[in-house]
Amino acid sequence: MPDIVLTTLNARYAHAAFGLRYLMANLGALRERAALVEFDINQRPIDMLEMILAQSPKIVALGVYIWNVEPATKLVADLKKVRPEIVVIVGGPEVSYEMDQQEICRLADYVITGEADLAFAEVCRGILEGRRPLMKVIAAELPQFEGLGFGVQGSGKTIKLPYELYDERDVAHRVIYVEASRGCPFKCEFCLSSLDVPVRNVPLDAFLEAMQSLLERGVRHFKFVDRTFNLNLKIGQRILGFFLERYQPELFLHFEMIPDRLPEGLRELIRQFPAGALQFEVGIQTFNDEVAERISRRQDNRKVEENLRFLRSGTGVHVHADLIVGLPGEDLASFAAGFDRLVALSPQEIQVGILKRLRGTPIVRHDREWGMVYSPHAPYEVLQTKTMNFETIQKMRRFARYWDLVANSGNFVRTTPLIWREGSPFAEFMRWSQWLFEKCGRTHAIALNSLAEMLREYLTKERGNDKGEVAAAIENDLSPPKAPRQSKMTRQARHLKQSEAPELH
Repeated sequence: MPDIVLTTLNARYAHAAFGLRYLMANLGALRERAALVEFDINQRPIDMLEMILAQSPKIVALGVYIWNVEPATKLVADLKKVRPEIVVIVGGPEVSYEMDQQEICRLADYVITGEADLAFAEVCRGILEGRRPLMKVIAAELPQFEGLGFGVQGSGKTIKLPYELYDERDVAHRVIYVEASRGCPFKCEFCLSSLDVPVRNVPLDAFLEAMQSLLERGVRHFKFVDRTFNLNLKIGQRILGFFLERYQPELFLHFEMIPDRLPEGLRELIRQFPAGALQFEVGIQTFNDEVAERISRRQDNRKVEENLRFLRSGTGVHVHADLIVGLPGEDLASFAAGFDRLVALSPQEIQVGILKRLRGTPIVRHDREWGMVYSPHAPYEVLQTKTMNFETIQKMRRFARYWDLVANSGNFVRTTPLIWREGSPFAEFMRWSQWLFEKCGRTHAIALNSLAEMLREYLTKERGNDKGEVAAAIENDLSPPKAPRQSKMTRQARHLKQSEAPELH
């Protein structure tokens, strides 16, 4: 039986706990005394508890994130009631800030804040040897890249890469997360990555050797969690060149990119990938320069537009672009203008996200001036602002959900543009959104055929479109594709939301 159980609640079964694998890989001599047990948020905490206790551990370590904090708190509460002698350690971005305000931190024996790759092993070693930490909150030192691994500079300790810990089940059924760097050079106030400085790059030879091993094991879908894959031109070129040389059908690479930086050296490589092999998550967030400056976001919108036009017209990249509703000082008219501007650039997906107040982020400095009111419950979404009242943000929640169902799903590629014709995409889709909600009264559990029928009714009876044209568009959209459908894994990777990606421990 293991002395240490590493566990977390993933957002979905198809996600793998990247942070836990780093902790496991760096336990040293304790690794053989540890077990990794993953759950997802659809499972009941009481059932998770039963599976954990069946391992008879001395230490239970739990990764806590914005999507799992509520069930994780229940799990820890029950665990400490049933087996109070078991030492509970929590870590992760959700518990790395504002610890005194969180019930799960009160319940746990220890909280490790920051990147715990090296600190976790030290804490466990001390506990198992009878030397328990004196302080409940343990601030992990920031690891730096060094040699073939990365560790605290001058310490002689290096972090082992975790990729061997993806097992055959992971390779067959899960999105495989990888990282070539940590940190972000930017200071966007809504984002936890703005607190991770400086940017630290994994030594490329070691990283690419690990990627080669994954390819040989059959991995074809790689989700890079780097916040800025295109920050360093030479590194970006080597990574893209590596995968291009080894391209095989079904290869799929997901990157987050800085939207206004795409030099020719990267463009040349990007052009060579077949359609569908690359997905770029392009965080626009806002086209309002005043709002962007207010939240410390630097972005050249002219360059953004130029780069998106290149990606859509000159490459086969699948572009997933993000906008945020509820930023301090942005009103509905400003958001609508930005949305229309983005639609005109034709990304395959536009994710409309509601602003979240992530713990530790400096976005709170605008609360008083801009009337920012957030839900106290995860995921801490904004409820109203000085420039967007509660009713407006509720309408935008429905807008975002219906946009996912209709535009982002890929089910209505030909039908979606009929909603706005030559008008404002935002205004006309909002009109459809409000009609749909009045019609069905819900935003979830809408069957595809029912949605198609409501689209048909709206476009013909409410908007006066030609019945034959609408019927042809819907029929074409819903007809079985002539080409083979993407694999289930590719679809899972492609539609991975930023909010569901595993933040690093």
